[in-house]
Amino acid sequence: MATLTSVNVGMPQNVTWNRRTVYTGAWKQPVPGPRMIRRLNVDGDGQGDLAGHGGENRAVLVYQVDSYQHWAQVLQRRDLVPGLLGENLTVEGLPDDQVCIGDRYRIGQAVLEVTQPRVTCYRAGMRIGEPRMAALLVEHGRPGFYCRVIEEGEVEAGQEIIKVSAGPEQISVAQIDALLYLPGHPRDVLQRALRIPALSPGWKQSLQALSEQPQTPAGSAGNVGLTAAAAGPPPAWPGFRRLRVSAVHDESRHVRSISLNDPDGAALPEWLPGQSIAVRLRTQVDGAVVVRNYSLSNAPGSAEYRISVKREPHGLASGQIHAHVHPGDLVDVAAPRGTFFLRDTASPLILLSAGVGVTPVLSMLHQLAATHSEREVWWLHGAREGTEHPFAAESRRLLNQLPGSHSHIFYSRPTTEDRQGLDFSEQGRLSGSAIVGLGLPRDAEVYLCGPSEFMNEITAGLVTSGLDPARVHSETFGAAAPLTPGIAVTSIAPHVPAGPPGRGPDVQFARSGLAAPWGPPSTSLLEFAEACDIATRWSCRTGVCHNCETALLSGAVDYDPQPLEPPAEGNILICCSRPRGPVVIDL
Repeated sequence: MATLTSVNVGMPQNVTWNRRTVYTGAWKQPVPGPRMIRRLNVDGDGQGDLAGHGGENRAVLVYQVDSYQHWAQVLQRRDLVPGLLGENLTVEGLPDDQVCIGDRYRIGQAVLEVTQPRVTCYRAGMRIGEPRMAALLVEHGRPGFYCRVIEEGEVEAGQEIIKVSAGPEQISVAQIDALLYLPGHPRDVLQRALRIPALSPGWKQSLQALSEQPQTPAGSAGNVGLTAAAAGPPPAWPGFRRLRVSAVHDESRHVRSISLNDPDGAALPEWLPGQSIAVRLRTQVDGAVVVRNYSLSNAPGSAEYRISVKREPHGLASGQIHAHVHPGDLVDVAAPRGTFFLRDTASPLILLSAGVGVTPVLSMLHQLAATHSEREVWWLHGAREGTEHPFAAESRRLLNQLPGSHSHIFYSRPTTEDRQGLDFSEQGRLSGSAIVGLGLPRDAEVYLCGPSEFMNEITAGLVTSGLDPARVHSETFGAAAPLTPGIAVTSIAPHVPAGPPGRGPDVQFARSGLAAPWGPPSTSLLEFAEACDIATRWSCRTGVCHNCETALLSGAVDYDPQPLEPPAEGNILICCSRPRGPVVIDL
């Protein structure tokens, strides 16, 4: 017989952790007497991070007395009490390897339905004082589980827990937790899991991505259910290789293209339209080595790689390329990478860009023309005026080869030499409000590139026009938006760590334009990036969730602890890795 042994609640509060302040609802205490369980939580309880916890599908967290006894032995602890792992209901019985997704239980007046395992978050170990806890919960098959509230009602410690109905497919909490986080991902079990109506939407989305992932040798593909960083093909070569500049061409007043080929005449590996390469340059200003990402702007399958670079007023890399890179020069180049690439579907397509952001979608346009695509294609681009409109003639020529193409060119400040109806379609900015009235197909896939503010505005306009946000794919060339659950994001410019310089190998952050020697007190590349105020993304900090998965452009790392599932080839998990020698990281 299963029994409710404790009801635990706690409101979100600020907690000091690793010299930072975390806003969290993980601090829960047992409460006496009856408590009302409502649709979103238990009376007197709250969640600090609604992106990862809470909501209808994660209203109530359940954990077991037996699991606390297990951790008491494993961790050699005698102080483990109900609520210490943030659960609302501590229960006797209901083990994770027997409770199934979709099972329903009555406790007192309330009826709960099991929806998913606990989220693997670093806060699982904050109060218990065990940083490895997020990984241990998965590794030992004891995550606990969330419930949806089917019937609201009062519950009280000591009440019997009665199973009302069994979920379809009979996949246990422990099984479905391992299905997402551990290697293997058998297709038949994934398909069964996707047939469970009670499974929360987030888990369904992750398992759907895994079910659609192409079969590859074990350990090489990464986990697309956890991160989009694993969705791209592996890099064609490790580190950097020397390519020769075969041609230089000005595309507009401020944009210059550089074509690259193999010095020995060998064919270059193919890439997917939309992908980018990293280029390493030594500037003539102060001899500094800089690494920058640039989209490939020509047709996939070409004999050369072409990048197109806008000269920025104070850009070290762009200034070097515009002033000092000439045909015959040798340049260090990392293999094409990225998850921003054209998917081969039959749906209408919107290619949308501003300024030099045209480069990745231009490569997509080349691919569509080369394959004689019958897709409906909408080409939307914004520029200031004609002399600042790169690839105007090239894009028109490609669009003329596609019978289902539509083109809308916006000039915000056209000159007297710019001809409306020929050089551009409309005067004004390409903005969110401007696209609302264009009659864009609502079932289209959208590929978007440009300044971050522009992309945010355009995305909002697309959603207003009725497009599904999940169909809007965007490319960012600066640092990605940070993910620091429960911790307020700072806007401090990247810098070398405070204190004496480290004595370890150089760590170069490509997107942030910063390099510094590795050293204590950092124990992982994530901690080192944080010491430099580099924007990072993470959640578990123990090699489980893969939110921190990042491309390793050059070098090698060691892991401690070892991740439960390795990242995709060419990527690393920065939360549990440290440099083996000099490294270049795509952050």
